[in-house]
Amino acid sequence: MKGLYFEEFTAGKSFKSPAPRAVTDEMIRGFAELSGDKNPLHLDDAFAARTPFGERIAHGLLGLSVASGLLHDVGIVSGTIVAFARLDWRFAGPVRIGDALSLEMSVLKTKAAGSQAGLVVFDSKVNNQKGEMVQKGEWSLLIKRKTT
Repeated sequence: MKGLYFEEFTAGKSFKSPAPRAVTDEMIRGFAELSGDKNPLHLDDAFAARTPFGERIAHGLLGLSVASGLLHDVGIVSGTIVAFARLDWRFAGPVRIGDALSLEMSVLKTKAAGSQAGLVVFDSKVNNQKGEMVQKGEWSLLIKRKTT
């Protein structure tokens, strides 16, 4: 899908990722290396078994990063995004090894931000394969305007 321009976004318009993305042990270990967050909750089976989760879980920010990639898969901002301007995010539930994450988004509002771009605010939800919402919040993206 070709990216949409600011003028093509309207309040209430909804989008979904075309396919889920599975969270693997390798992704969690790689994210721990990349971020430096080596909390045993993410890396140590014995430690994690004694937590309320009962098993290792993914970093919350790994789930958010996967969601960002799923936005790319949706294609609505391909070539038209200028910047990720703001994030108001809630980690509502654990992301477990093997969870298949999908992204649902709907436009809350738009606001012109000059002649080159506009701000599009999305209500965004990350769900696992069971349909459980594990993360949610608002993403504000600066999107190119159509040139006349």
